[in-house]
Amino acid sequence: MARAIMIQGTGSNVGKSLFVAGLARACLRRDLSPLPFKPQNMSNNAAVTADGGEIGRAQALQARAAGVAPHTDMNPVLLKPESETGAQVIVQGQRLAAVEARDYGGMRARLMPRVLDSFHRLAARADIVLVEGAGSPAEVNLRARDIANMGFARAAGVPVVLVGDIDRGGVIAQIVGTHAVLDTDDRAMIRGFAINRFRGDPRLFDDGLPVIEQATGWPCLGVVPWFDAAWRLPAEDVLDIASRPGGALKIAVPRLPRIANFDDLDPLTAEPGVTVQIIEPGRPLPGDAALVLLPGSKSTIADLAAFRAQGWDIDLAAHIRRGGHVLGLCGGYQMLGRSIADPQGLEGTAGSVPGLGHLDVTTTLAPEKRLALTRATYLPTGDTVSGYEIHLGQTTGPDCARGWLQVAGQVEGAANTTGRVMGSYLHGLFSDDGFRAAFLARLGAASDLGYEDGVEVTLDALAAHLEVHLDIDALLGMAAEV
Repeated sequence: MARAIMIQGTGSNVGKSLFVAGLARACLRRDLSPLPFKPQNMSNNAAVTADGGEIGRAQALQARAAGVAPHTDMNPVLLKPESETGAQVIVQGQRLAAVEARDYGGMRARLMPRVLDSFHRLAARADIVLVEGAGSPAEVNLRARDIANMGFARAAGVPVVLVGDIDRGGVIAQIVGTHAVLDTDDRAMIRGFAINRFRGDPRLFDDGLPVIEQATGWPCLGVVPWFDAAWRLPAEDVLDIASRPGGALKIAVPRLPRIANFDDLDPLTAEPGVTVQIIEPGRPLPGDAALVLLPGSKSTIADLAAFRAQGWDIDLAAHIRRGGHVLGLCGGYQMLGRSIADPQGLEGTAGSVPGLGHLDVTTTLAPEKRLALTRATYLPTGDTVSGYEIHLGQTTGPDCARGWLQVAGQVEGAANTTGRVMGSYLHGLFSDDGFRAAFLARLGAASDLGYEDGVEVTLDALAAHLEVHLDIDALLGMAAEV
């Protein structure tokens, strides 16, 4: 029978996802069969699974750490924000509905059985299930409709380890405060705590641990120093996107309000000869960029309007006149065309809007979502590219005749007559070393990086880091049979 333990956090972005990834790799190295699970995730950075659905990118990384292929059961509820107050609800990999935040709580009765169903299927084929919470259990105002933290832990009978982030300050208050606001039954689910992201000498916190232990009655499982190589792993949260200084070749990426599937940036960020610069709102696109990369978007039409509002359309036109290169991926590809039609109002009011006009193509949005793991050939070199598609709509037009990828015998993507403005629906293509080296060579940069090998090395280093600073034996001993 499988056991399970749940990692909850004192807040968002305290390192829960990396904790689970590192624990999964540590369990694998102990000849266990671990599987990751997150009842509910909120992210526009999704991964496509072989069973034809989508899950949070973090769970795909955790699956890799566990040595298995990602599956929709690993993240049965995925919320993909479409506006400030609404999100698309993905259940067991497939779109269920688009709801406003005020209405989502009423879906708990429908969603919890699906969550438990996925959890028990995973437990049937694992030695241990490593569960990740979402946000914080201290958000007790949401407790009655919670399926992500204590609502799940109590329903599934899974003990909890609470992780606090000392880097943001106030970690004693984070943990003691969580203890104070939880009700008695929820509090009893927590077996211990850990401190994450300590900078400097961890012994400096020796006097802080007894304060927490005496106030909560929970034992400390470890004080984990900052893991310097974390940036080498695929980012989960839009908050993790940051400029990464590197070499002379500059790639500019405008931060769109609903940026999605930004894992496309990770292999470029890892390149020592490349500087990936995230352009924040209020700043112009830099004039010295070799490439402007327009990333994916969860709400293409709204992000196109935001792009124009920043004046980035003017900057982009000037970049192209100077001979600069442009690559649009998925939503960014759609923006580069002449128009985007939304006849059914999938992204708001039905109608059509003009695109940026740098590719002679048009896009029509439709409700059927394309979800596929895809193998393609990069036509200029013959390199094989593996990636995934996750989009609404179809793009057609004269520039599609200059598509630069071939998928199942069909040309994919588009390019203008100069070949310097390109677009594609294929995410993840930069993870392939051959394609990435060939693409960067066009821009004047050399590459000999083995990106995927680097991810594996970093996952092993993360597991070793936790082995040193976390009492993993004690933590696993707290797991319960499920």
